[in-house]
Amino acid sequence: MKNIISTAALAACLTLGNTAFAEGEKANEDILIGHVLKSLSNPFFVKMKEGADKTAAEQGVKLINFVGNFDGDNPSQVTAVETLIAAGADGILIAPSDTAGITPALARAREAGMAIISFDTLEPRDAADAVFSTDNRLAGKLIGQYAAAKLGDDAANARIALLDLIEAHPTVDIQRNQGFLEGFGVDVKDPNIIGDEDDPRIVGSDITLCAEEGGRTAMESLLQRDPGINVVYAICEPAAAGAIEALKAFGLIDKVIVVSIDGGCPGIQNIIDGLLTATATQSPDTMTSLAVEAIVKYVKTGEKPKPTPGLPFFDTGTNLVTNDPIDGVASVAAEEAIKTCWG
Repeated sequence: MKNIISTAALAACLTLGNTAFAEGEKANEDILIGHVLKSLSNPFFVKMKEGADKTAAEQGVKLINFVGNFDGDNPSQVTAVETLIAAGADGILIAPSDTAGITPALARAREAGMAIISFDTLEPRDAADAVFSTDNRLAGKLIGQYAAAKLGDDAANARIALLDLIEAHPTVDIQRNQGFLEGFGVDVKDPNIIGDEDDPRIVGSDITLCAEEGGRTAMESLLQRDPGINVVYAICEPAAAGAIEALKAFGLIDKVIVVSIDGGCPGIQNIIDGLLTATATQSPDTMTSLAVEAIVKYVKTGEKPKPTPGLPFFDTGTNLVTNDPIDGVASVAAEEAIKTCWG
């Protein structure tokens, strides 16, 4: 785990963490928040860090960032949580690499009096005080509806490749995967399970670790299985970028609809360049900014953040972006979206 602050700074935080006035509420400068990310290989997490850092500075609170070596590095995240418990932190923001494996450590943090905000649904769901997230199922559904509308009558004979993150991640993989298939008109059977569908239009799926190299390798593998693939749904834009490179190498880039989720600047630029057909946006800096504010409010008032009405989490919003709009499907032009993109 790469600790973003220096050893000396951490020592200062260890001394000051959980220090309150003898009477009255804790001063902002005495509030210590830990931010545990997956990695900085994906610009999404870079933007999350920027949002948290900016808001912590504005609020005058202390923030420690911890970054794993790769997406899926749960042991490092456990170490980060244990470090924050020892530091007497007031709250933890976490993008969990293992949504079940991290929960025992988070339980210990909550027992120590910390507020926990996750950016993915944990197992069990109530292992965090709140979840701040894109509505991943809705984002997937918007992209699926768009792809089906783009194909029109040909959607009945589509050949679909699914580029996922890791095995059965409950928020990113399951919700985005199942949302896309629902939007496309596939019977997903159990909406909480990936891969139980029997729709012949699905060529297959492969994991990418949400990385460009993973997307390229997965796309090559699926094209060897079926070179007639004409719809590629990548769980995130770095994976989509890898798929695009593979499609170029196979001479198929002009014959395939490539859609994704993220809203990063490279992805939006790929839409402008005609390589990515559409994406659904996220706001990573908004997620962490609102989460820092929520931790500060919780420390001062004891009030936990409330979810969006009708949802079990706080929805930070999504939009469909494309330069090839379809009647009946609301979207934003890429030239407009690039003004507020990230990465």
